[in-house]
Amino acid sequence: MVFKDRVDAGRMLARRLRQYEDAHPAVLALPRGGVVVGYQVAEELDAPLDIIVARKLGAPSQPELAIGAVVDGDAPQTVLNEEIVRDFRISKEQLEAIVARELAEVERRQKTYRKGRPPTPIEGRTVIVVDDGIATGASVRAALRGLRRKPIGKLVLAVPVAPQSTVREMQSEVDDLVCVHAPLQFGAVGAFYKDFDQTTDEEVIELLEDAQRWAPEPAGAR
Repeated sequence: MVFKDRVDAGRMLARRLRQYEDAHPAVLALPRGGVVVGYQVAEELDAPLDIIVARKLGAPSQPELAIGAVVDGDAPQTVLNEEIVRDFRISKEQLEAIVARELAEVERRQKTYRKGRPPTPIEGRTVIVVDDGIATGASVRAALRGLRRKPIGKLVLAVPVAPQSTVREMQSEVDDLVCVHAPLQFGAVGAFYKDFDQTTDEEVIELLEDAQRWAPEPAGAR
């Protein structure tokens, strides 16, 4: 165990990111747990907090087995584990159905969490993507590749914990990667937290609304 909970992890991570305080960054967190961590980062940097929603694509016969991930945006971005897709003989039709189902959930979460607020403007800004930890990184990788298609400035990935191997793999996806704890031996993200209870939709909504205190949406954005 390294972190008491996601708040503790977020505060540790925020201290590592103070170099970006004067860069006027935008913090994009992956729901749900990543929003708790991202809130601490955004508050420390006096930055707007928003979400970026990526969803795991589960194999038809084993939904818990990730065959990739999808993230919504101007053009949905899909990242696949081609080896698993091939080994499980997943057809094009099956894959399209899985992607469509998860994109519908992406859209639902965006509407639920933002409560009518427009996405935070990120054009030309330093964007800090935050999650509560990374195991394989499929969802995070999809989110990063989706952001790379936008005219942003620097792209930063910030997480409390990730295996060393994943940190090395992710380096090429971003301009900077900040990770508090990168162990060689890695089981599950939750093993590094004393309290890793599931974050609720209601908590995500409350944190996003509360973050408007220091970074309200621009006038006329609605």
